[in-house]
Amino acid sequence: MRSGKVIDAMIRYYAGDVRRINHFLKVYGFSKAIGEMEGLDDRTQEILEVTAATHDIGIKNSEEKYGNCSGAHQQVEGPPEARKLLEGIGFEEDIIERVCFIISRHHTYKDIQGIDYQILVEADFLVNAFEDKLQEAAIKSFRDKVFRTGTGKVFLERLYGEI
Repeated sequence: MRSGKVIDAMIRYYAGDVRRINHFLKVYGFSKAIGEMEGLDDRTQEILEVTAATHDIGIKNSEEKYGNCSGAHQQVEGPPEARKLLEGIGFEEDIIERVCFIISRHHTYKDIQGIDYQILVEADFLVNAFEDKLQEAAIKSFRDKVFRTGTGKVFLERLYGEI
């Protein structure tokens, strides 16, 4: 696994932005745990971990170009930045393609394709629900509409109780 190199590169990329670094590290932690608990194969686990570390890499360019970091802008700006970072580390093209595919859709919750994409969405929500101080109704709605993994559902319940 090369996720340590990716985390190092992302900390350099977001140097001084503790909030963004803490966010992706929390998403990475939940993604890693859910993937392991769900029994992912090594390749899928690596893709998941790399995607979790880089999923918000489009924020910086979105804020510079558009003055905000909306999910739609992140999905456009993220893949080219992730590609540069991952090529610099020496990742294979097929892994880069999958990571970029997920980043380009990580704020899109319909037609989730693949367990790696599913887990990333769930892990990101587990962190965002807390960071954004979401109300119980919003958490319940997202859980019912989007969560699919047993581990993600258990983690959500352990964090927020039976909602």
